[in-house]
Amino acid sequence: MHPAQRIERVAFHESNHEGARQMDALPSAAAPVTLESRERRTGSRTAADIVTEPSEEIRSVVTGTVIRSGSYVLYCDYKDHYLVIEPDAHPGWEVKMLHMAGMNVTKGDRVVAGVTVVAPGPALLAFESQVDELTTGERHWPHVHVEVVDPSIPNISSPGGGC
Repeated sequence: MHPAQRIERVAFHESNHEGARQMDALPSAAAPVTLESRERRTGSRTAADIVTEPSEEIRSVVTGTVIRSGSYVLYCDYKDHYLVIEPDAHPGWEVKMLHMAGMNVTKGDRVVAGVTVVAPGPALLAFESQVDELTTGERHWPHVHVEVVDPSIPNISSPGGGC
């Protein structure tokens, strides 16, 4: 399920987590593309940047239970919001959503794919991302990052990671 009604682009790329699962584009995906390698240890479609109109509410991409949500510091400089859902279809797995402007849900909440509004909108990032050069809309249209992770697969942190 897409996180918003109006989608400009779906751009797949490599996740930072070895447990991230390969994803396929939905038949309704807007102009799906796979971005150039980021030299990570995962498959080329283990994360997706879904470019959406800035005014769109963000809805859950999966039906399940919120296991974590909140804010964090992106790239050591930028406040960002995230959501992690345990999907009903794959208990124990995690569906992660990043780059949202605020959060409407908390741990324990039930969410329904395409129905539950999880955030008031996408975050407007203060920098250009890899997907920006592919959009046909206004520059810096925001995107919501989505990945599906099997957390039973250990993650090896990137060398020099952290702030």
